[in-house]
Amino acid sequence: MSVHFVSGDEPLALTVGAEPRVERAEVGQGGSGESPASRGYTAMMPETGQQRGAANTRFNLASCCRPEKVANVPNEENPLPVAEKKPKWVGLGLCYALFSCLFFSALSLLVKKIEGIHSLEISGIRCLFQWLFTFPIIIYKDVDIRGPKGLRVLLFLRGFLGATAMMLLFYAIQQMPLADATVIMFSNTVFVSIFAWIFLKEKCTLLDPIFIVLTLVGVVLIARPRFLFGAHIAGLGGDYKSHIKGTAAAFGSAICAAITLIVIRKMGKAVHYFLSIWYYSSVGTILSVCAVSVIQEWNLPFCGKDRAFLILISLLGIGGQAFLTKALQIEKAAPVALMKTMEVVLAFIFQYFFLNRSPTWWSLGGALCVTCGTSGVAVQKWYTSTRKAKTNQN
Repeated sequence: MSVHFVSGDEPLALTVGAEPRVERAEVGQGGSGESPASRGYTAMMPETGQQRGAANTRFNLASCCRPEKVANVPNEENPLPVAEKKPKWVGLGLCYALFSCLFFSALSLLVKKIEGIHSLEISGIRCLFQWLFTFPIIIYKDVDIRGPKGLRVLLFLRGFLGATAMMLLFYAIQQMPLADATVIMFSNTVFVSIFAWIFLKEKCTLLDPIFIVLTLVGVVLIARPRFLFGAHIAGLGGDYKSHIKGTAAAFGSAICAAITLIVIRKMGKAVHYFLSIWYYSSVGTILSVCAVSVIQEWNLPFCGKDRAFLILISLLGIGGQAFLTKALQIEKAAPVALMKTMEVVLAFIFQYFFLNRSPTWWSLGGALCVTCGTSGVAVQKWYTSTRKAKTNQN
């Protein structure tokens, strides 16, 4: 079983309106006489001095005052497949993924350092600040705030599942050691493989079940349930009940994050990455406010470092989301998942130096099992896709 994300050959953006006028255009030296359709594209030639009332328009904040014509946008009559351009530098996507790991690890550390504020409220404040920061950028870049037609459901799912994963992870970080919560969350790579087998009908190899079992063993070593490890368990970082709650939350966060990765890759470059973050922030703000209102856990952050930490959490969240989305848009999911193993390493480093907590041997063993399992899935996918690409070229 391998992970395969399909971007599809269907139009990634659709517009509403009458069919625009299509003119012939010659590309190349001297022209070849071929029609644009025969070369797989069309060119829009607007008439000077005339306004087209039936021209394609996009909805954005600027279009509330004036419609804007869109050129070279595919529609139902004239679909234009969006070809993904290779980055100028081969390792650019992996560098984006590395920066994403650094930002998210620092964010998790700050969540652990904040005291007296419920994790759901922290999630809501983070999403609200991200919404405030990204909304002006959406306006400035003149992005259709609704998203491309045909991908709006995926955008909502990206926001809902991503926000749910974040809230569950924040709750897990507050209930259990930082490194343990990060390791369990990191098992989402294996769940990506499982969901690809279920929903994308991908083949299962003999190694995939081994990697899955190895990852689940690592999660068990970190959770250390009493029916396997006895009543007296050392190194939990709190009471046993809170540790189990944190483990369950981190496990649920990993599942939601896995589906989110599939959705992001499915949308591809058709959706601007800041629009993806804006949906995530908008839906997350609504979900967090509703959840905190239900449990009645509203608390005013303390003056000083707590408020500064909340602002930093928002900024780090924006940076981490932007780098992760850009990495998935220009790089395959397997190398990105492999690079994200650095989050586990950074979590142990931050926990040791900033939280003065040494990891237990159980945690280290569980982290090793999860890292080997998830890395095995990523390496196998990378090898399979590379081999398939070489076969197609030959």
